[in-house]
Amino acid sequence: MMRLLTGTDTVTDSFEFVPRSIDAFGSTVIVEGCDQSRDISWIHAWTVDSHGIITQVREYFNTSLTVTHFGSSSNKPASVTGLHCPSVWESSLSNRVGKSVPGLVLAI
Repeated sequence: MMRLLTGTDTVTDSFEFVPRSIDAFGSTVIVEGCDQSRDISWIHAWTVDSHGIITQVREYFNTSLTVTHFGSSSNKPASVTGLHCPSVWESSLSNRVGKSVPGLVLAI
């Protein structure tokens, strides 16, 4: 995939990155899409700095992703039992690829 994204891949059969949704949670941007001709869903999770520069990219293919906000529900120091991790986003395209896919949780 890296060769395709950087343009060094010489294969003429290209991969279609068609975004279906873009959501932002603080410094994290989630982009979900699919290549319908190949029955592949994908999710990119970008970390963006205060100047709008992408500093980190996480990439998931044919994976069901749930994004949670990791932290305490109060200003008190968090203990293991006091953590509250609400789900803020869930992928919707992974169930459209017609096969079982692994599930992951991304804590931000």
